[in-house]
Amino acid sequence: MSVPYETTAYEPSESPQSPEGHLARLLGRALNSFELPDETIGRLDCALVHDSSLHSAHHSAGLHRETYRHTWLLADGAAVTLWELVHNTGPDGHPEHEVYVDEEELRTATARLPLPPDAPDFELPVPVQLPPVAEPRHAYASDDSADHARRLLRRAENADRPGPDLASLLLGSALAHEITQVFGRPRRAGHAGLSFSLYEHAFLLRDGREVSLWEVEHTATPDGRHMCEVYPTEDAAREAMERRAARLG
Repeated sequence: MSVPYETTAYEPSESPQSPEGHLARLLGRALNSFELPDETIGRLDCALVHDSSLHSAHHSAGLHRETYRHTWLLADGAAVTLWELVHNTGPDGHPEHEVYVDEEELRTATARLPLPPDAPDFELPVPVQLPPVAEPRHAYASDDSADHARRLLRRAENADRPGPDLASLLLGSALAHEITQVFGRPRRAGHAGLSFSLYEHAFLLRDGREVSLWEVEHTATPDGRHMCEVYPTEDAAREAMERRAARLG
């Protein structure tokens, strides 16, 4: 059954609008957005993708209401849903928008609308269609990750460090990151001051991809000073450590 009126609340999932922009529009038009818990809104800061669907509709004698389901997929694999109620039962007959954090609140708000109980009604149990996103491999923390990538690449001294394309991707799309020490060699026989450490800097991007940079910190330099090198793969980083160690072996 088709809905015999125009509506601006429904925004298809193929819309190019970002998850942040979609949330901003939803909150901007909702009369009660100030009642939403800060914790719920805060969780949506790390949303990767979003989906909207018409959930139900009810119309009779010039009055109508629709409910919409807006779902965001977060970086940790969890999903958050907000329910939007749109109706024209106010004094001026203009569409009004309200938003709720759970379906029970939505039902309570819908029940108070002055719509006849015997009016035609239909429900659309449309499943949320979210792009499949793999479970993140790392325990990411959102802490100015783009700036972390910038500082990491800035201190890299190797000529074959990651190029501008990867740097641009990280600086423009990194949502969160995690640093893990993969290898540490505090000293090497015959070289009391020689040390090697390998770190993985994993970044979570807006589209759900995970990109890692591999940092080698060592003192295998002619004067024994500390040096930082960054590589796009773990294999490249380990090969660099072996080359450096061989030169002083």
